[in-house]
Amino acid sequence: MSPLTFGVAQLNPVIGDLVGNCDRLLTAIQEFAAKGVSLVITPELSICGYPPRDLLMSQQFVDDMETAIAILASKIPSDIAVIVGTVCPNPDAAKVGGKPLFNSAALLQDGKIKQVFHKRLLPSYDVFDEDRYFAVGHGSQIFTLNFKNGDALQIGVTICEDIWNDQKFWDKRNYAEDPVAELTQNHALDLLINLSASPYAVKKQKLREDMLSHSAIVHNLPLIYANQVGANDDLIFDGRSMAFNRDGKMIACGKSFEEDLLVIDFGSAAKPRSQTLGLWGYESDEAEIFAALVLGVRDYVRKCRFKQVVIGLSGGIDSALVAAIAAEAISSKNVLGVLMPSPYSSEHSITDAIALADNLGITTQTIPIQPMMAAFESSLTNIFAGRASDVTEENLQSRIRGSLLMAISNKFGNLLLSTGNKSEISVGYCTLYGDMNGGLAAIADVPKTRVFDLCKWLNCTSSPLAIKSKSGFDNAEIIPVNIITKPPSAELKPDQFDQDSLPPYDILDDILDKLIHQHFSEAEIINSGHEQAIVERVVKLVKIAEFKRRQAAPGLKITDRAFGSGWRMPIAQQA
Repeated sequence: MSPLTFGVAQLNPVIGDLVGNCDRLLTAIQEFAAKGVSLVITPELSICGYPPRDLLMSQQFVDDMETAIAILASKIPSDIAVIVGTVCPNPDAAKVGGKPLFNSAALLQDGKIKQVFHKRLLPSYDVFDEDRYFAVGHGSQIFTLNFKNGDALQIGVTICEDIWNDQKFWDKRNYAEDPVAELTQNHALDLLINLSASPYAVKKQKLREDMLSHSAIVHNLPLIYANQVGANDDLIFDGRSMAFNRDGKMIACGKSFEEDLLVIDFGSAAKPRSQTLGLWGYESDEAEIFAALVLGVRDYVRKCRFKQVVIGLSGGIDSALVAAIAAEAISSKNVLGVLMPSPYSSEHSITDAIALADNLGITTQTIPIQPMMAAFESSLTNIFAGRASDVTEENLQSRIRGSLLMAISNKFGNLLLSTGNKSEISVGYCTLYGDMNGGLAAIADVPKTRVFDLCKWLNCTSSPLAIKSKSGFDNAEIIPVNIITKPPSAELKPDQFDQDSLPPYDILDDILDKLIHQHFSEAEIINSGHEQAIVERVVKLVKIAEFKRRQAAPGLKITDRAFGSGWRMPIAQQA
């Protein structure tokens, strides 16, 4: 290999596992050294994992990180340099308004920490709250990498957000400074690197590539972007680390949603590693989203030390999709589906749920809830005397089911996956302490219309479960067609359908997209062509459902606006 050979350690850290993260990184460094790599680049905060959040408020945690990185430096082979994401104390923290730490990158070489670089731009929008912990970086952001043949490179260091503020690309600036422009104007650089922890959102990768390519062209510099992979709580990180030559051509791309050790040789004519299917290895948005959700469930289960999951199987499309995700994420043998029919459950709901379980190869248990419904009715007869049955009795059915699922979760130590979609959660069409029960809301950021699209895609011959089913099951149908074609219903009373209470999902989802993602006002949504009464009702439902969302399980984020750590609406507000 040429001297211009670099490595990106696109690894999946466990937040707070300083020793384990360093051990995995050292193994990768040793593999890179054997391949003749000169410099290894890791993602942002790779020592502790991103985002560490309030763990950073523990001085012991910060001290342990300092110890861990010193030990790592002492073990690195002498013929390789590593730049690793970490935190550093701020010596000026005692000043008024001073933050205790910097979000940093440390250059490790010759058994020690040779240089440290600090992040300049600290995002505080959406899921980010870095100015809660970190001070704005300052000082030199370059280092010299010397080679055995006498060559040397001047390398500029940026950390994640530092590279997202190019006015020419965005037509505006979110920050007064542009660290990349300052670096290139003040120094004769040979290479620009970026340590990143950029969360996944559908269609975001195209934006990343365009932005990074633009930066390489504008500054006439090759660029290496190292991104974290893995899921931490509600955030999914898709990896896809990249390298661009000074002409803005992508010459290397890491795997999507998987760990990867990416070797980049600027001295060769190597073609990009990215696949040729479009969308960076995925033939559709649905294929990409499914891969993201599978990683989200797999890592949540693993990192929270579960081994199996339990799901309430209603025979509906939402629980079908969640079951399919779980089966792919942690293997069918580790998924338990529980059928809990009531007197209002249709026969096809039961047969559809069983057919789904057979297709996926998951175990099921059936617990009829009519006896518990009768017990509740008897216990509440006196206090409810003189009052007609209403949504209260409907919600009791959901809460009975939620209690049964939580009992199974407690008894066997299984993680309960809740199955509510984004459309329902948006307008509160869900029951607290019932179907909202769970440790993880797998599809909480997936609108109902997209749930249908994902299930239709799963039945295509190219989906991973369909491919497996050809050899493992009698037919390639993963989601029974009746689950996809029948009208959605909670089946909490006779002849009940979702559209008795909600607009058709295509209309509802378009209104919600304009309200939540595009930040349209009521008037703007109405002017776009929707009926005034429907819009006003949907907007009101979204507002008054905030108290439910605040008590929901964490939901995996796949869009730019999810009901998670980046959603900060008041509960008590004018509806």
